[in-house]
Amino acid sequence: MSTITVVKKDGQAAIAADSLTKWGSIKETAAYVVNHEKILRVGDYYLALVGPAAAMLVLKHFFASRRRVVRLDDVDQILALWLDLHAALKERYFLIPEEEEEDDFAFESSRMDVLIAGPKGIFGVGADRAVQEYSRFYAYGYGGQYALGAMYAAYDDPARSAEDIARLGVTAAAEFDDGTALPVTSYALRLDARR
Repeated sequence: MSTITVVKKDGQAAIAADSLTKWGSIKETAAYVVNHEKILRVGDYYLALVGPAAAMLVLKHFFASRRRVVRLDDVDQILALWLDLHAALKERYFLIPEEEEEDDFAFESSRMDVLIAGPKGIFGVGADRAVQEYSRFYAYGYGGQYALGAMYAAYDDPARSAEDIARLGVTAAAEFDDGTALPVTSYALRLDARR
């Protein structure tokens, strides 16, 4: 249970996440959990994730063990990496990919959704490895609908930066969704002008 956001505006990309961890009905806020970070830096990229609490530890380990430079500049590069990640999730990290609901046409789940901010743009990867590139902003997680609404309302305000809007989305979610809590963590980077 989390809310994560990503925004692209005026030559900048930004990513933001809340800091709440939940175990059933128990809330573990940032005041009690030191490693509450939901954003991971991988080279020139920031990745925010929603999913099981162990997912961040697994992603850190997976990316640290990569021998090649990680490239997340377009949909094809991200999909190729996520196919490797899913295989590792099953073989090295013991993922149980079955879903509660049976769907004959669904892909096996990686049990996490990830947003990416990098020099070439902003992207999202669903649990089924569907990769999308976003033109303005997006949000994942339990408070995602609140975040999307807040970011939509604020996006055209010339006084608001990409990072302001990303943080606003998570803050709105924390206000109305019980699976999202403050403080917000955020990062911003400059987009490659050649893109």
